[in-house]
Amino acid sequence: MEAKHFRRCIIFILTVLLVTLFTIYNFPTPLPDKLDHLVQCAGNSAWCTSKNRFLRRPPPLSHDHTKDVPHHPLDPLTIREMNKVQKLIKSFFSKSGAGYAYSVHSLVLEEPDKQVVLNWNKGSPLPPRKASVIARASGKNYLLTVDLDSGAVAEHDTSHISGFPLVTMEDMQKVVYAPLSSADFNRSILKRGVDPSDVACLPFSPGWFGKAEEGRRLVKLECFYMKDTANFYMRPIEGIIVVTDLDTTEVIELIDRSKHTPIPIPDGKGSDYRLSAQNGDVFRLPNPVSMEQPNGPNFVIQDEHLVKWANWEFHLKPDPRAGVIISRARVRDSETGAMRNVMYQGFSSELFVPYMDPEEAWYFKTYMDAGEYGFGLQALPLDPLNDCPRNAKYMDAVFAAANGTPYVKSNMICIFERYAGDAAWRHTEGPLTGNMFLEARPKISLVARMVATLANYDYIVDWEFHADGLIHVKVTLTGMVIVKGTSYINMNQVNENEDLYGTLLADNIIGVIHDHYINFYLDMDIDGEDNSFVNVHLQRAYTHGKSPRKSYMKVNKTVAKTEKEAQIKLKLYDPSEFHVVNPSKRTKVGNPVGYKVVPSGNAASLLDPEDSPQKRSSFTNNQIWVTPYNRSELWSGGLFAYQSHGEDTLQVWSDRDRAIENRDIVVWYTLGFHHVPCQEDYPIMPTVSSGFDLKPVNFFERNPVLKIAPYQESELPVCKATVSA
Repeated sequence: MEAKHFRRCIIFILTVLLVTLFTIYNFPTPLPDKLDHLVQCAGNSAWCTSKNRFLRRPPPLSHDHTKDVPHHPLDPLTIREMNKVQKLIKSFFSKSGAGYAYSVHSLVLEEPDKQVVLNWNKGSPLPPRKASVIARASGKNYLLTVDLDSGAVAEHDTSHISGFPLVTMEDMQKVVYAPLSSADFNRSILKRGVDPSDVACLPFSPGWFGKAEEGRRLVKLECFYMKDTANFYMRPIEGIIVVTDLDTTEVIELIDRSKHTPIPIPDGKGSDYRLSAQNGDVFRLPNPVSMEQPNGPNFVIQDEHLVKWANWEFHLKPDPRAGVIISRARVRDSETGAMRNVMYQGFSSELFVPYMDPEEAWYFKTYMDAGEYGFGLQALPLDPLNDCPRNAKYMDAVFAAANGTPYVKSNMICIFERYAGDAAWRHTEGPLTGNMFLEARPKISLVARMVATLANYDYIVDWEFHADGLIHVKVTLTGMVIVKGTSYINMNQVNENEDLYGTLLADNIIGVIHDHYINFYLDMDIDGEDNSFVNVHLQRAYTHGKSPRKSYMKVNKTVAKTEKEAQIKLKLYDPSEFHVVNPSKRTKVGNPVGYKVVPSGNAASLLDPEDSPQKRSSFTNNQIWVTPYNRSELWSGGLFAYQSHGEDTLQVWSDRDRAIENRDIVVWYTLGFHHVPCQEDYPIMPTVSSGFDLKPVNFFERNPVLKIAPYQESELPVCKATVSA
């Protein structure tokens, strides 16, 4: 017995050692406590790019960010400013009794009041710079404002809000090997004949399903078999969930649904997506396709964040939670030459991804990716020529680690012009009039792009600006579908009334049905802040014998006076247009100037409104919402989304039914996808896209495309392949 016990101990120690070594090599390394030298790091320093450490060769930084200074009231905090904030919050927590045992979950610019920004002009002194900090210490959430001039730290009461701030990369690092501390987990893994050094466990947010989950930050780890494929998502160790305390890394519970009869681990054959694994059998176009700009791009980026292109100007910055923030979007009037306000600010406010499997190992998978993980924090460097075309320019991000130390995330955003030979407008006059001619204008646009990788899924978010005043927002999904292990290898094994909660994709693999919802915050300021929301309802009308026609369509315009009147569910057979207008500004012929929200393909949540995940992500109850501007209402899933109860959401704010007519208003648009996986989604998922437009409606006196010059053959470069010697 003693020898047997000794062997078990040796196996356990070796298992922990192997997994620890695996984790150190494959997952981010915790930042040391003392990184004060970071502010002196050179542009290519390893510490400067520490958060790119998933990649062995991170791309170069755009420049040395240690010398950055702010030029605009909305410019993000610089490395110098972040280091000052770090020292101030260290002192704050030391004096508060928490000591140095704190973690920073967000450290960003606290933007000045909107009127201050609107009244500021280039060359004027910047308004006072402040930082907004979300931190945790001694089991408490802190929301702090740090004045960079005075050094004052103000604490805001958040005791009325449930939940926790987003998890940090360091949170996830320290918990991934927690399962190896559980003897039951090790026994279960070994029983499956799996070498623990080939196991990777990933942390997934648990949602919130009752009082039993209150009082501590929890995470549920699911494990995968990494042997023989880089695509370990296709090799789940199904049925094992390790419930762990995020603060202590203590394993609270091991859920092993299949401990008596383990579900087979898929073999992963053919699932490796790396080019090197394709054995040379790769389809390649014989002639590469590229848009060339030998004279350089037509856009400029001034002072690192102000983008100017064609008739557009906007402020662009990365954000750890939202990913990309577009601010002060203005367009030049083609008739007067004046710059006109369109949107004060726009960004992705929240994502909701619920999986439709109610079983023990799956029911909690109802992720709120922006508020739980950080959309920007999960962005990795873009791949030139594949993520972005040759003519792209790149923008780095400066974010804060869990100890407050700044680091640089390189190539997080790319900006490029797009032209695919499409027409912005065209017309050919036919020969009937005896005056035949053709006129056309090219459709050229400017794109600001970010890609966030949230475990298996990649989200590509584009903000695309067109010369006719249109803004197109597009979300593209790709990556890999998260799958469920099963004993089935063919549908003829499935009982007639059995629900797989998905599709059998390959041997022992089920792609589980799920949804994706992305909510956008759109602070529209059409020629000024005081705007109104108009429901332009399209209705069937009858002629009642006054015409040979029996019916026609007419328009009924209703101005929403309160928030509930602007809660919109899209209906194909009860259509409307949705206009944001400035009632005090009118065109020459008397129409109020405006923009309209133009939906594209969309989806609506089918979850019960009282279901816990739906209450937490109640912004999916409608596709369009309108609220009065409130600088504290930014995140539609709540400030603290992690394990929140759903009492601080867009639904709760909007149900106050505040006045919104002729006021400073915010439009919220929820884009959705239903995803029933199919075999073409295995082993990698092709891109699927949808989006919406913000389109001028009576904003211009006439179509500004008229003043776009067409291309001439002599103006375009002719690129020829280089002849080898």
